[in-house]
Amino acid sequence: MHKCAFFFISLQNIYEKDNKKMKANKVLFITQEITPYLPESEMANVGRFLPQAIQEKGREIRTFMPKWGNINERRNQLHEVIRLSGMNLIIDDTDHPLIIKVASIQAARMQVYFIDNDDYFQHRLQAADENGNEYDDNDSRAIFYARGVIETVKKLRWCPDIIHCHGWMSALAPLYIKTVYKDEPSFRDVKIVFSVFEDDFKNKLSQDFASKIMMKDLQGVDLSSVQGDVDYAGLIKLAIDYSDGVIQNSEHVNEDVMNYARSKNIPVLDFQSPDNYIDAFNEFYDKVYDKE
Repeated sequence: MHKCAFFFISLQNIYEKDNKKMKANKVLFITQEITPYLPESEMANVGRFLPQAIQEKGREIRTFMPKWGNINERRNQLHEVIRLSGMNLIIDDTDHPLIIKVASIQAARMQVYFIDNDDYFQHRLQAADENGNEYDDNDSRAIFYARGVIETVKKLRWCPDIIHCHGWMSALAPLYIKTVYKDEPSFRDVKIVFSVFEDDFKNKLSQDFASKIMMKDLQGVDLSSVQGDVDYAGLIKLAIDYSDGVIQNSEHVNEDVMNYARSKNIPVLDFQSPDNYIDAFNEFYDKVYDKE
């Protein structure tokens, strides 16, 4: 064989091997908190630094969070994306306008998309108000957020390989993506990773939670686990049911939830120290993506 031809084939083999090492090239982060938009916390810091690090490792990213009422839009330079806004989402037989805003974290060269709605997020905090009283419609807010992210990604015509969900507000995204939206081009081949945090809500979700999350294409889907009183653990287990991998993100989490994840025959990543979690997560994405 001619030396040039041999050299070309060798380069091609190396290129193909490198491609196999990192198949999950696009990662979508659906999170609950990101600093500096919210005060620092375990989840807010992960929401800020993990996407940046994954992007710096050569993957393409998109990042979403709710536009909580305590986010200062002027200081953080949020602006509405008119071409993505304007859709109405029907939840509990009521139309709710979907508003999409965006801002940039210049130091990270990273954009953040915000899901907004006057009823669910404007002038309202996360799980509870200033006095610590949890909102009665937290279930509807989670439904709106999950569906709002999914519909926006569809409009972006972006096809993630991995979706990494953080926090209970993102817990319905795996269910919808793997059922209602499973044939959408943006989600047809996606794998979902769900992170379990020590972020808890204390109250039960509404008694009609199962009927609220129902959509036309959910007919026939077993929702028996979320009938009646649904607590934090029940909601997270529902997310795990439709995820392809689970990460224990906090050192101390609900052990019943983690045992449930280990029983599902899917990859589970145990708690990682702050020093090496980024590399561990980065490798975990490819492990989940490669698993048949």
